[in-house]
Amino acid sequence: MPAAGATALHSFLCFSPQKPSSSPPLNCQQSNGTLAAKPKSVLQSHPLYTPTHENISLQIKEKILCLEIMGIDSGKALSQNPSLHEASLESVHSIISFLQAKGIRQKDLPRIFGMCPKILTSNIKTDLNPVFIFLSQYLGVPDHNFRRVINKCPRLLACSVSDQLKPAFFYLQRLGFKDLEALAYHDSVLLVSSVEITLIPKLKYLESLGLSRDEAVGMALRCPALLTFSIENNFKPKFEYFAVVMERKLEELKEFPQYFSFSLEKRIKPRHEKVLQSAVEVPLPLMLKSTDEEFAGLIRQGG
Repeated sequence: MPAAGATALHSFLCFSPQKPSSSPPLNCQQSNGTLAAKPKSVLQSHPLYTPTHENISLQIKEKILCLEIMGIDSGKALSQNPSLHEASLESVHSIISFLQAKGIRQKDLPRIFGMCPKILTSNIKTDLNPVFIFLSQYLGVPDHNFRRVINKCPRLLACSVSDQLKPAFFYLQRLGFKDLEALAYHDSVLLVSSVEITLIPKLKYLESLGLSRDEAVGMALRCPALLTFSIENNFKPKFEYFAVVMERKLEELKEFPQYFSFSLEKRIKPRHEKVLQSAVEVPLPLMLKSTDEEFAGLIRQGG
């Protein structure tokens, strides 16, 4: 690699985070022993580095190399975020430094950027910093727990606070989601879900089954994952099996909304068939929540 390229690569990878981090920043010496051969192989095998693209800028080549060394699929990142083609190494470096200053560790970055390449070209002032302010002011997340929340849902960093996070938060609050800790650390995916496209339709579907609005909301509060399940691929086939094949009453579903979180093919059908064969009655929660050993014992003991 030309001297200028090596210097730029070193400045990108060998930086000091703004705050001490428990894991050291990635540097040019950290590898599994194959790093010396990797730059050439990575660049020559990458779709952007072929004989027909011999004039590709040195900065693009360096960017590809940096992403790959960090453990990020550069092809995927560049295709999903076209803006990355024009972004400077310095701007990407500044984003990494900012995230590390917020407690994000080096080892977290491949997954975060892999899931959301858009973050690599975000504006720190208008895009990223408002997310951390939102987590602090609205969800009560202390600075030392930012990493836990972001690792749980990296998409938070790719969402607009004003257009997505706040509208979802206020809607969930109106539904009755009052446990801010649970919303931050366990159900944060709801915050990145569209109110109109995702959340409202799920509740309307539950109401279409014969539930009242309050009953549907109550189910969602007991099992927040309901608001993330696909209507076509989850709700419909599982409810059809529940109502037609299992011939169970809607009241059971109201009491045990977690039914929809179990695999139809791997858990619900096999367990139901064994219950039928044994001619015993087993409550829905017990049938699905018990371990294989516990379930076998229920069948042997007649429920």
